[in-house]
Amino acid sequence: MDRTIPAVITALVLLGVLILMWRSWRKRSRRDATLSAGYPLPESAGVTLAGAEAYYVATTPRDAPLERLAIAGLGFRARAALMVTEAGIILDLDGNEPVFVPAGAIDAVGAARVAIDRAVETDGLLRLSWRLATGTPDRRAVDSFFRIIDPNDRARLVDSIRTIAVTAAAPAHQDESEA
Repeated sequence: MDRTIPAVITALVLLGVLILMWRSWRKRSRRDATLSAGYPLPESAGVTLAGAEAYYVATTPRDAPLERLAIAGLGFRARAALMVTEAGIILDLDGNEPVFVPAGAIDAVGAARVAIDRAVETDGLLRLSWRLATGTPDRRAVDSFFRIIDPNDRARLVDSIRTIAVTAAAPAHQDESEA
């Protein structure tokens, strides 16, 4: 009898925490319901420049690594395959449809140490900064975080992403005779 009361109190507290977590996730899902994961996959993405196996950690608003976005296809942690092509990046998260990020939507790529539910060694995470295709003029800026499984793939992946981002940002070459 002396253990019954503490057990009931503990069970009620745990039930309350679970209910609060469930309500918070539902509210976050409603808030982010208008956001879409990536862009339509092109018929031909071009030549594959690099690829890597990774763990997808989270997608967050730009410079807010502790606020997860509940975007369909990018809401939960998963094992992922990243493929950098001439047209952009294909994120293939286990259990979800592939997400395509065109080169023109990529703002930056770099290293990070902390994301919503992951803290690792210095520069242990890969941070991909890009803009969602929300249909609004400002296209919401986000950061997606990945933990690259094979460290040897990391440098080649980062270099390839920087190459396609710079190429997409560079203005089209104009022939002087056209001007």
